[in-house]
Amino acid sequence: MEEIRSDEKSRIGIEDCLVTKGGRKLRCGYTTGTCAAAAAKGAVFLLFGNHPDSVELKTPKGILLRLPLESQEIRKNESSVYAVCGVRKDAGDDPDVTDGLLICAKVGKTSRPGIFLDGGEGVGRVTLPGLPCPAGQAAINPVPAQMIRQEAAEAASFFGYEGGLEIQIFVPGGEMAAKKTFNPGLGIVGGISILGTTGIVEPMSEKALIDTIGVEIRQHAALGERFIIAVPGNYGEIYLKEKTDLPPCFVKCSNYIGETIELAEQEEIKGILFVAHIGKFVKVGAGIMNTHSCAADGRMEVLCACAVRAGAGIETARDLLKANTTQEALQILQEAGILQEAMADLMERIRYYLNRNTDGKIVLEAIVFSNVFGYLGETSGAKTLRERIREQNLIL
Repeated sequence: MEEIRSDEKSRIGIEDCLVTKGGRKLRCGYTTGTCAAAAAKGAVFLLFGNHPDSVELKTPKGILLRLPLESQEIRKNESSVYAVCGVRKDAGDDPDVTDGLLICAKVGKTSRPGIFLDGGEGVGRVTLPGLPCPAGQAAINPVPAQMIRQEAAEAASFFGYEGGLEIQIFVPGGEMAAKKTFNPGLGIVGGISILGTTGIVEPMSEKALIDTIGVEIRQHAALGERFIIAVPGNYGEIYLKEKTDLPPCFVKCSNYIGETIELAEQEEIKGILFVAHIGKFVKVGAGIMNTHSCAADGRMEVLCACAVRAGAGIETARDLLKANTTQEALQILQEAGILQEAMADLMERIRYYLNRNTDGKIVLEAIVFSNVFGYLGETSGAKTLRERIREQNLIL
C-alpha cells in the first residue's frame, strides 16, 4: 500500500492511500470502527462544551486521519445530558454497503467508574456463539471497541475528567443496510457490525471475504457441528433448500474452496459437503481451488477430458472446446449420449482434488447440479456424509 501523509488541515489523511489492482489505482477508505471512534471522541469534546469541526485519530495501521463531524447536538432528559456526533463512512473504492452511512456516538457522564459501551439503533446484536463478540452483546468488534474507548478517554483527559462515560454507537439506516451483508446469516440481528482491525478499508479485499468464511465456520464449530455444508453461492443455497432434505444450515464459501477447507481443518471440522453449481465447481475437477474467473477457467477443458474418457469422439470434443457456457456443454454431452458417464468421471476428478492434500484429516464430498439439467451427480462418499449431517442435526 502506498501511504503519503499530509499535514494540510483541509485533508482527511486518506487521499493518497492507494492500492493497485488490475493496473488501476484504487482509493482506500476508513472502517465503521474508525468512524465510531472518531464520533465518540467528537461527542466527548461536545459534552464538555467544545465544538470541533473535526477530530484527529491514529488508526491501528498507523495512519493519522482528520475526520469531519456531522450532526453535533446536545440532548437532555430529566436527569442526564448527552452529546451526539456522527462521522460519515467513506469506503473509498471498495463496494461496501455501509459506504455513506452516518456512524454516530451518544456520550454521557455516569457515576460508575469506567467507560461503558453499547450499541443502539442500526447496530446489530449477536445471537449466536462463535463470533468475536459474545451472544447478547452489540456487534462492536474488539479492535473498534478498544479504539472507541481509547479516543473517548483521551478526549475526556483533555478536560481533566476522570469519571465514567456511557457511550452508545448507533447508525441511522443500519438495519436496512445490514440486510445486504453477511450479518443475517451470522446471527447478527438489527443492524450492521462495527468492524475493522486496521481502521482502513482496502478496496475489493479478498481477505475480508475469507475472514467472513472463517467466522461462519467458527460459529458452526462453536455450536458443536463437526460436519458442515458449504455452498459457493446463491444457486447452491437455493438448491440446498428446495431440492434436498438436508438442514438449511451452511457456510457460504464463495470462490474460496481451498481456503474454506483450510479454515475448517483449523476448527477441527471433520467433514464438508459442498453443494455447488457446475459452472463453478467443474473447475475443481482440474484442481482449481479458487473458482473465480480471474484466477482460472478450464471449464471446457475439464468437461472435454471427462467426455473423452467417457467415449466421446473428436467432433464432440471439438464442440465442447468451442462451448461458451457449462449449460451449452451439458447439452452437447446429452446429445452425444454420454452426459451421465461424463458426470460420473467428473465426480471422480472432483473428489480426487478435494481430498488430495488433506491426509484423511477431513472428509470432503460434493453434490453438483445445473439450473437447467438439475442433479448431475455426487462424489462417492457424499451419501455417507449426508447421513452424518442429518444425524448430527438430530442430536444438536
